[in-house]
Parts: sequence; structure tokens; C-alpha cells
Amino acid sequence: MAAAGAGLAVPAGAVAYAGWSGERTGTVLKSRVAAPKRFSIPLPLPRHARPTRTSGGTDFYDVTQREAAVEILPGLRTPVWGYDGTFPGPTFTARSGRRTVVRLRNKLPVPTSMHLHGGVTPPESDGYPTDLLLPAQCGSRYKWQPSTHGAHGAMTATPKADWNVVEGYRTYEYPLDQRAATLWYHDHRMDFSAPQVWRGLAGIFLVHDAEERNLPLPDGDKDIPLLICDRSFEEDGAFRYPAKSPSCMGEPGVEEAYMDGVLGDVQLVNGAPWPELEVSATRYRFRLLNASNARRYRFVLKREHGGGLPFVQIGSDGGLLAAPRTVPALVATPAERFDVVVDFSDIPVGSHITLANTLADGRMSDVMRFRVARKEKGGAGPVPARLSASFEELAASASVATRQFAFRRSEDAWTINGRPFSTSEILARPRLGTVERWQFTSDFHHPVHLHLAHFQVLSRGGRPPEVSDAGWKDTVDVRPYEVVEVLARFHGYRGRYMLHCHNLEHEDMAMMANFQVV
Repeated sequence: MAAAGAGLAVPAGAVAYAGWSGERTGTVLKSRVAAPKRFSIPLPLPRHARPTRTSGGTDFYDVTQREAAVEILPGLRTPVWGYDGTFPGPTFTARSGRRTVVRLRNKLPVPTSMHLHGGVTPPESDGYPTDLLLPAQCGSRYKWQPSTHGAHGAMTATPKADWNVVEGYRTYEYPLDQRAATLWYHDHRMDFSAPQVWRGLAGIFLVHDAEERNLPLPDGDKDIPLLICDRSFEEDGAFRYPAKSPSCMGEPGVEEAYMDGVLGDVQLVNGAPWPELEVSATRYRFRLLNASNARRYRFVLKREHGGGLPFVQIGSDGGLLAAPRTVPALVATPAERFDVVVDFSDIPVGSHITLANTLADGRMSDVMRFRVARKEKGGAGPVPARLSASFEELAASASVATRQFAFRRSEDAWTINGRPFSTSEILARPRLGTVERWQFTSDFHHPVHLHLAHFQVLSRGGRPPEVSDAGWKDTVDVRPYEVVEVLARFHGYRGRYMLHCHNLEHEDMAMMANFQVV
């Protein structure tokens, strides 16, 4: 009824997907190796990216995508495709308004395209899926031709004019004309984002500004990003993934049983399985990123003898909230971020707190564990009642247009408005500097992501937004047969950008569309 009230039809195939409602977001791919003992590995922290040089208001970085073998499961080596050969990639720390330039070199055996997720970025540096970076010095051993088919035959051939291909290295420029926020970067190659992110092409990108720095929030070693994802493994420790083309050079897509999404059965945080972090009895800031291909989480903090610990949410995808929110749980769909403060001050030394996922069963219901190891004097004080004086709450009356986007499965493809992705088709032409009301409906769980534009959730199923919808967003959880309305602001640049489902298997199987900022 909510769909009808918003003028959006429930998909014709809804009956076929009745069994998919609830919390299912994919199919579990079982590992062929025994899972390690939980909470036996210390939480690793990705290394910080360092600029190779600075000039005026610009920081320059050199990053190389390359293969490496890393120890994820104890005693085994996992081949990864990583930024600088690490998984996750190095954490960037940047300042709002200070330009960051990344010179990316590709030494992998496949093309790539890097997207700064949440960045207000010029279109030529946004990581459009056909803006490909071919391997360096590929020579005669490597032959690449533009794809003439897509996953399950869903995508139409892409005209040669729409392939923007360079070899060896590509330079990405990020002006960062935006608020402090937790962003991330990942591969965005046409038809192969899912397997290439699964193999390791993802990392955290932090943006700071003066407003955030002036707040008495936990910082230094008390400000910890948590890149959370699930993976499956082969017997020898290699990542297991049901690709039609394991080399990522043949037919795109996954085996039929995994079209809805691939779920791993090993939980990773910062690249480690079910890690443990020693903490002091004080306040910490955690930046939660759901970097899974398809898995949703409902994060809670569980005390070892029963009861829970609340999150104080201070930010979302697009930066600080206007005021903090104390919440018992947070639902995170793929690509969403939640900036939270957790207060361990009253937890006895020697106690354990588990970060859990109530949307999973068995061992996957645990994410990681905190062990309170010591008392600590000082530290950050209480979270201030006001976080961001610059936060602007959009009014529905600010909208200059209303657009509707139906995310649903159509035969063998995932589509938007009944059409698989085409590089040449434009579904919307919003004007730069305006606000529009966009309505999303679905037949399944679809995390809808907009490039460039940030938005605020206006309503969900005809009701007010939920706790997890607070603040400026770039990704929103659209649940089965639900209408989610957002107010999107088109700020920054003219050009071609994308909206798509961030279930990466859906994205690779044509659930993307273009909009042109004019």
C-alpha cells in the first residue's frame, strides 16, 4: 500500500520473491577450510598512506595495485589483489578543502577503476566503470578487448567511444570540497567489481575539518576505523568466490545459485577473522564500514554476562550529525558507514564486550570482541550535545523535481526501471545546486548508492526515517517491497554520474544507471 500511495507499482515478479523477504540478502558460500578460533587474533590496523610530496594546497600519493600473499587465516597464505599489496588498502587521512591527488599504478593481471565512495569528485576522477586502467607493461602476454556482452546476457554491448582506457597508471584528483566524513575507496570495474573487491581492492579514506577537530571526541589511538566484511576460503587459504570467470577476464557474473548475492562464512575486520581489540576503560571512536559484497548487519554490543552497551552515534556516511544519538543497535547495509563513540569507562577490567550481528546465525553472529585491559585516567569527555552547527536539515519544500527508481529483478538481470545498465542512457538530468526528491522501491534488499550527491532520508514506507537513516547519506537500505524517499542535493560538478545497487553481485549484473548533472 505504501508503494501504491507513492505512485510506485510493486514489481510484477513480487510473488516469485515472496520467500526472499525478511533478512535474506544472498547465498552463503561455504569455505573448504576450517574456520579459525574466534577472538584469538589481535585487531590489525591498516597502515596510513603517506604523501610522496606536497605542493601548496595539494598532497600527492603514489599507490600501486599488485598481487601479494598475506596471512589472514593462521598458518595459511591468501593471495590478494591489494592497493600497495595490502588488504585492506592503506588508510588515507585528508583535510577538507585540501586537494588530494592519487597516482594509481596497476600491476595486477586485470583492468581496474578506482571509486572514492562518498567523495564529491569531478566526473573524470569518479571511477566510472568504463574508465579503465590497464595493467602496466602488459606487453604481448596480456590482451584486453572491450566487453561485447554482460552478465547473464543482460548488458548491451558498450560502444567503443564509451571506453576510456589508459595503460599503466591513472591520476585521480580529489578536491575534497566536503565535510569531514568516513569515506572509502574500492574497485569499480565494469562487470567485475564484486570479485575484484572480494579479492582485496578496498580501503578507508578519512576526511577531517576544523569543526570536527574542535570537538572533544576520542582521537589518536582511540579513533579506530573498522572495515567489516565477510569472505570464504579454499582449502589452501585462497579466497573462494563463485565467479563464472575466476581470472576476471572471461564471462562476467556468478554461478546461478549466487545471483542474489555472495555471503562469506568467515567474518573479517580489518582483514582479520573475528579479531580482539584490547581497550582501556575509557571512550573510543569507531568508524564502522560495511564493506561486504551483500551481507547486512544489525550491530549490537553484548556484555559477556548479559545485557548490552549502547552506541552513541555521532556521524553517518556524509559526516557528523547535528546532535548525537544514543541507540542500542545499528542496521548497516553494504557500503554504509556509522561513526560511533563507545564508552567502556564502567566496564570492569578483564571483561569482554562483543560486537555482534543479530541478522546472522552461528559463528557469523559474532563480529569481533573488545577486552577491557586497563584503567585509564583522562581521555575524551562526554560527547557534546551539539556536534555540527553547519548541519543543514533539508525541507521537502526545497525539492524542485520528483523522480522514481524501481530496483528489481527482471528475468536474468537486476534492473533499474526495468532496464539493465547502458553507458549511453541517462535516467535523470538534475541541475547543479538543486535538491530533488528521489523515490526508491525494490523487490529485494537493495542498498542504493548515489555517486557525487549526498542526501537525507525523508520517509520509509510512508513513515518517518528510522534510526539508521540519520544524517547526510550516500547509501540507503531499501528493503523488499518498500518505498524510501530521499532529498538529494546535487553539489560540486556537472557531468555523468551513477546510481546503483551496492550489493556488488547486483551491480555487476546490470543494476546501475546514469544521471547527468547539468
